[in-house]
Amino acid sequence: MALQMIQKLKSLDAYPKINEDFYSRTLSGGIITIISATFMVLLFFSELKLYLAAQVANDLVVDTERGGTIQINLDVTFPALACSVVSLDAMDISGEAHLDVKHNIFKKRLDVNGKVIEPARQESINQPKLDKPLQKHGGRLEHNETYCGSCFGAETEEDHCCNNCEEVREAYRKKGWALNNPDLIDQCKREGFLQKIKDEDGEGCNVYGTLEANKVAGNFHFAPGKSFQQANMHVHDLMAFGKDSFNVSHKINEISFGVRYPGAVNPLDKLERIQTTTHGMYQYFIKVVPTVYTDTRGRKISTNQFAVTDHFKGVGPGEDHALPGVFFFYDLSPIKVKFTEKRMSFFHFLTNVCAIVGGVFSVSGIIDAFVYHGQKQIKKRLGKDT
Repeated sequence: MALQMIQKLKSLDAYPKINEDFYSRTLSGGIITIISATFMVLLFFSELKLYLAAQVANDLVVDTERGGTIQINLDVTFPALACSVVSLDAMDISGEAHLDVKHNIFKKRLDVNGKVIEPARQESINQPKLDKPLQKHGGRLEHNETYCGSCFGAETEEDHCCNNCEEVREAYRKKGWALNNPDLIDQCKREGFLQKIKDEDGEGCNVYGTLEANKVAGNFHFAPGKSFQQANMHVHDLMAFGKDSFNVSHKINEISFGVRYPGAVNPLDKLERIQTTTHGMYQYFIKVVPTVYTDTRGRKISTNQFAVTDHFKGVGPGEDHALPGVFFFYDLSPIKVKFTEKRMSFFHFLTNVCAIVGGVFSVSGIIDAFVYHGQKQIKKRLGKDT
């Protein structure tokens, strides 16, 4: 009974064996075997690499999120604009404006060769104020614990003190006034404000940090001078520097919106623009696309990517109102992109490996048969000719 069962199983063998005495091994067959085995190994490792690496699928959906904020990362170098001159402003269509931003913004002074002169510092105008100043505005000029400097008409309250030049400039900015002649301001004169500007002439500045902006269309820009609002217009006070033109050549080390994600490409990174005219403004128009990146573990990164176009506006006759600077205008897309990492299933990988082995084996068998029979035909014809 068992013997019959074994015989029946043998009859189902789809791979009948040929006696080795009937095999005919050839040189061409050996060469084809080596080549086909090499191809199998290469294709196997190629498939293994695809299996181990995650594939990224993307989908487009409507962005239904409202409100919130967006993080703007910036790192821009100005080779010919001193740190004491350049300022950063940010504003959006909701009406919110942050003028001369200093929070989370750092500046590094650079020499003419682009080397750092002093360590990065975060500017601040929030000097300690006296609770009950004993000396009122217009008093003695020397500094002591009772000194309360005048704001020269820009005081917002009775005991408002401006103890240094920067605080006077800030008070003027909030009033929407231009500070035309710093030498007329006691604090600026004693601190040598104009002399400092002259000493730093020719220096560069690296400005970097982060901005937290509302998730609506807006802009941020780097420009010389302290900005203020006057008659619903955004104005920069340039007269205080006593210069007719400013070189706003710049190199964008990084401009990004949100945290980085795998495969992210920021089109403005490492972009450099050299100003060839005496005056002008650089404009970058940015379309921000909300993006969600989900890795194979299900962890989500909510960030943004963007596309950009740029334009340079030179200032010529009749265009003196144009402000020299670097402007970034951004708008948010209503479409959100979702990137999702996916791995190939093991059974799919196994299927592909089997297809590789079977396919290469079959094709090499056809080639071997063609070469073998071709050689036989050639030998037969040569034999007849002789």
